[in-house]
Amino acid sequence: MMGQQQLALFENVLIIGAGPAAIHVAVDISNGWCNQVGIANRIGSHSERIKQELERCSGLISTVVQVESKSHLSGTAQLSQFYEGFEHIDNVWQTIIVCTPCDTYLNVVKELKLKELTKVKRIILLSPGIGSNLLVQSVVNKSNDAIEIISLSTYYAATRFDPQGTTLLTSIVKGLKRKVVVGSNQSSSHTLNNLKVFIESLGITCEIAAHPIEAESRSITAYVHPPFFINDFSLHEIFSKQRSTKYMYKLYPEGPITQYVIKEMLLLWKETSAFIQKLHAQPLNLLKFLNDDNYPVHETTLSREDIESFVDMDETKQQYLLYIRYSSILIDPFSKPDEKGKYTDFSAFPYVQVSQDKEGKWIIPRVPYEDYKKLKLMYGLAQRFDVAMPQTCKLIDRFEQKLSSFVEEKGSHTFRLEMITDTTADEVNAIVDELSKVNKEEGEKKDVYSSS
Repeated sequence: MMGQQQLALFENVLIIGAGPAAIHVAVDISNGWCNQVGIANRIGSHSERIKQELERCSGLISTVVQVESKSHLSGTAQLSQFYEGFEHIDNVWQTIIVCTPCDTYLNVVKELKLKELTKVKRIILLSPGIGSNLLVQSVVNKSNDAIEIISLSTYYAATRFDPQGTTLLTSIVKGLKRKVVVGSNQSSSHTLNNLKVFIESLGITCEIAAHPIEAESRSITAYVHPPFFINDFSLHEIFSKQRSTKYMYKLYPEGPITQYVIKEMLLLWKETSAFIQKLHAQPLNLLKFLNDDNYPVHETTLSREDIESFVDMDETKQQYLLYIRYSSILIDPFSKPDEKGKYTDFSAFPYVQVSQDKEGKWIIPRVPYEDYKKLKLMYGLAQRFDVAMPQTCKLIDRFEQKLSSFVEEKGSHTFRLEMITDTTADEVNAIVDELSKVNKEEGEKKDVYSSS
């Protein structure tokens, strides 16, 4: 438990969302980093079940960390409040942590009625996409432009509920990230330093970025998920009626990775880099990011010289090195071989496939549906800034064609409205309007941010 001085670092914390990530964050942040923690979730069967479980368990939630070296991070927390829906949230919260998918941010923040939550000082976005901070600003600034908006590059762990469905109050932590980048919309932010200390207390490196867009672009999913999971091979597995026997990160024919998928990854990285530069953010070295910040391989496999000079190479060698990287992590290169000389299989992640909920409505897996939504927003913004993104457009079109044929086959009445409603235009307009305000306030940046 932290000392009394640290108890108030985040003051009273309200978690938005009630998935495994939300439960995990609530437990972590309650371990001496806040005075009290609450959870709010949209009305529905999930919230109703959580409410019933909380009543039986006197408000106790827990995490079980399955990473051997981090098992000491397992723990419990006492929720002070659980809200079904956002209508009647008490005005006692200083910090809000949004633990919902980034494509829900616009609606969630609108529903929070921030004009009535006058004590809120900061909103932290756990797993945003590129542009999410600006999108949230566009809503928040109408209520209180003093509220700080902070973006994490990515959720700092990998979690799930018990697959047996025994409880929704325990989050199982399967892994923790090596590094997280954070960025704020306020240039002089004390909260960023507090957040860095909190994240590093979990044994995770935390770096402060100069720009929220820069933090948001440091997510591995932004570069890996679209090419790996929005291709004919993966889409066939994801939308198949039969149980898939293929794997998300294996080489063809066991998985989707081919030279063509690697080329699409490279082109997507180049297009994303050009776009974020337009917004004054620094792009990353893709190979160095994949290796140093995520999953490394032996230097015998990829030399430090090749990693450091990756951005200056021709496209053919860049593709070659990326293919080497993914073929090298089919197994965990740093695991200990068993008595037969076999290393830990690092890539046998089965596809999550389409399914139906209790009401018979079709559920499209978050991978790649969320990734498609992120691409769509970035592409919409890029068009307004005259940044050409043909590879991004190709990925979007490919997913939309597959989704459209699936909806036509099953009937639109078998899908929830939000699943087949495109809100991209509204989100793009909101962000562009927000940037227009920045133009007026910071005249010297007018030409940089101009969308004309």
